[in-house]
Amino acid sequence: MSTAPHPPEAIIRFVGIEKRYDLGGEAEVRALRGVDLTVNPGSYVAIMGPSGSGKSTMLNLIGCLDRPTAGSYFLGGTDVSRMPDDELSEARGRMIGFIFQSYNLIAQLTVIENIQVPLLYQGQDTRNFEEHCVKLAELVGLGDRLHHRPNQLSGGQQQRVAIARSLVNDPLLILADEPTGNLDSRTGREVLDLIDRLNVAGKTIVLVTHDDKVATRAHRVLHMKDGLIEREVLNRPLPRTNGEPAVPA
Repeated sequence: MSTAPHPPEAIIRFVGIEKRYDLGGEAEVRALRGVDLTVNPGSYVAIMGPSGSGKSTMLNLIGCLDRPTAGSYFLGGTDVSRMPDDELSEARGRMIGFIFQSYNLIAQLTVIENIQVPLLYQGQDTRNFEEHCVKLAELVGLGDRLHHRPNQLSGGQQQRVAIARSLVNDPLLILADEPTGNLDSRTGREVLDLIDRLNVAGKTIVLVTHDDKVATRAHRVLHMKDGLIEREVLNRPLPRTNGEPAVPA
């Protein structure tokens, strides 16, 4: 008797996630109110919502930058919601790549050195990854800027460095927080095109944005309100291509 194949392990699984902030005395803010969410491998998800809706809290919890008050968070099948701090930090560095609105590059380091930073946090010898990091710089169009520092780059180029850095550990998940917020419209489109290519190549993307045009790039758009996912919109996925892979091996 044949059996159906098991579905791939979800990248993100929230089960009854709550987050409460104690303001002192009896005052309390319920930022998340029992959220259930599943994100499968290769998904492209956008999270939207007004100020106070809970989207920033969702971002922090997905990124293992904070812990839920109640409920369970499984990242790649591992329950990270109650991990000790050192294990959580290690899991975050190994399993999640971050792209921030403000780039978060280290001013004193070159392009190639900034790309290598997550490797240093993981205790790796960067000399063993030199070729890999050069490939990532070339992937984002900065192969001729390896030894430039952030102040010698445009905003769009700095965000491309951040994208390359997010890929260096081959993470399960790329988490992007308003990645075009500091860019002009043309440069923002170029950065979003690059993120699209990463998803077409198989990377799982979760993007937080306030911009409807940015959100339309995603396959799923989660609209948050009052600490809950109020509704979900499904967009038509981008066509897959058979061209050169976007992410170097």
